[in-house]
Amino acid sequence: MDWLNFHHLLYFWTVAREGSITAACDVLSLAPSTISGQIRQLEESLGQPLFRKAGRGLTLTEFGTHIYRYAEEIFTVGHELMDFVQGRPVGGPVRFEVGVTEVVPKLVVRKIIEPALKLEGGVHLVVREGHIDELLADLTMHHLDLVLTDAPVGPETHVKAFNHLLGECGVGIFGARDVLDSLEGLFPSSLHGAPMLMPTGDAVHRRLLDQWLDRRELHPRIIGEFQDAAQLQSFGAHGHGLFPAPLNVRADLEEQFEVELLGVVDGIHEKFYAITIERTVKHPSIVTLFEAAREHMFD
Repeated sequence: MDWLNFHHLLYFWTVAREGSITAACDVLSLAPSTISGQIRQLEESLGQPLFRKAGRGLTLTEFGTHIYRYAEEIFTVGHELMDFVQGRPVGGPVRFEVGVTEVVPKLVVRKIIEPALKLEGGVHLVVREGHIDELLADLTMHHLDLVLTDAPVGPETHVKAFNHLLGECGVGIFGARDVLDSLEGLFPSSLHGAPMLMPTGDAVHRRLLDQWLDRRELHPRIIGEFQDAAQLQSFGAHGHGLFPAPLNVRADLEEQFEVELLGVVDGIHEKFYAITIERTVKHPSIVTLFEAAREHMFD
């Protein structure tokens, strides 16, 4: 191929960004058949397919992912060129889009992401919360730069993604002063019969906590189960029961929610992962985030 049809590349790039040909039609004001035909011509000129069907939608092939990255750079430079020609400021904050599963505590999310906001030139942060399957779909379509979760992605997801362990930390049991005063005995025996707020069963550390309690024949009264870690902590702060939380946010928990640490759950560590579609990340915010998390956040 001696030359590239940039109209075809633009149509491909728009479909990849918007997630479907239908959505791209609204952006480009073109008929679906026109966009499909142009993308087919691009695939023929490049010699490989760019998309494959995924249910009712489309997902990028590995080859298409590489082409998308080049297209992203090409059209970003094009927009900067027009900014320069029209006298507008060139460049601007780096856009950083992060997906977060509900089971990751909000205080942990802030600690992980915060260092990435200090990049020179500024960062435009977008955080979206959702179920892991939805977030992985957005990641595959390049609507997200990475996903934060408490477990690695396995082969059963059928998504080609890479797991990056950010770190791990111990787990403690916290509670409001009134709840702690009502307990009998020393920790951990004081947990037997005590009111307890727990994460739902899809959280990795919930299963570990259940096993830990069973081994010690401790049976707290489960008052509530929460998929959202922030809701769990809020109910705990208002005295509805004891609750587990990562120890690396202990100071924030105690200051923000006025709760106290009852005891440390020995032998259990909560892990946090960043999921990307690249083995070697290049996004400056992700590089900064990784370095900060591995250097000091999970000491």
